[in-house]
Amino acid sequence: MPLSFDWPFPEKPSILYKAVSTITIGLVGSFSKFWMKYLSSVRIENGEFLLNAVLNRHPDRPLITVANHHSCMDDPLLIAIVINLFFNRLFKYFLAATIPLRVFWTRHRMRWALGADDIVFTMKKHQLFFSLGKTIPVTRGDGVYQRPMNFALEQLNQGGWIHIFSEGKVNLTKEPMRLKWGVGRLVAEADICPLVVPLYHIGMDDVLPNVEPYALQIGKKVSIYVGEPLIFDGLVEEMKKEKRSLQEIRKAVTDIIQNELYKLKVKCEELHRQHLGSDSSSSSS
Repeated sequence: MPLSFDWPFPEKPSILYKAVSTITIGLVGSFSKFWMKYLSSVRIENGEFLLNAVLNRHPDRPLITVANHHSCMDDPLLIAIVINLFFNRLFKYFLAATIPLRVFWTRHRMRWALGADDIVFTMKKHQLFFSLGKTIPVTRGDGVYQRPMNFALEQLNQGGWIHIFSEGKVNLTKEPMRLKWGVGRLVAEADICPLVVPLYHIGMDDVLPNVEPYALQIGKKVSIYVGEPLIFDGLVEEMKKEKRSLQEIRKAVTDIIQNELYKLKVKCEELHRQHLGSDSSSSSS
């Protein structure tokens, strides 16, 4: 089923469009950064895996980040974590001038995200806002070959970064779910095999609960466990040599990502238990 609205992205974005998009991303990122840095308590393990993938991968190598989905604010708040990591490193190495600010705040280095069209693109003003924020509208249940997935693949083929919640919806039960095969298609069919960084987070739904009035909460704890980057070049090449079908390849890729993501779930749960217990430990000492 095609989108119920016009395709929101211009074929050739003008300088004005890129400027407004950069401002939109910057404002949302700055707000999210403020909320996560000053109004929340965040503990992250292996953050350098994520930051190095964003900043230091080869310019031609695309990037896919895959995370669990617990809250409607997962995407901007997770991006805020990347921004915080970036500024921490920038401050640490500022005198050596090793990381110029423009590296991160250039629009083409920012992530593209996939968002459900029936959730985030329901009104014209939402369509404008989220498209400027580099969110691609996806129709759930429309398969891996819908136009938005083709567009996401095009961004990867330009060396871009796609962030995807492969569970396909907010996981209210928080039990492991079968990941959708879209991420497998993106890996299997990209011109250059993307670097894939899985990460698991706990506590985002405390920052923005999934119940009315859907208001951001102050003083909540969030824990994030980043996995080692996954490289699929060898697997994809070998399966293509064996003349395996694209369906078989994307399933194999998705299964590996799913396995790694839910390994991180166990580690993140332990990290979060320690995070929650840090207050009681400090108060009793």
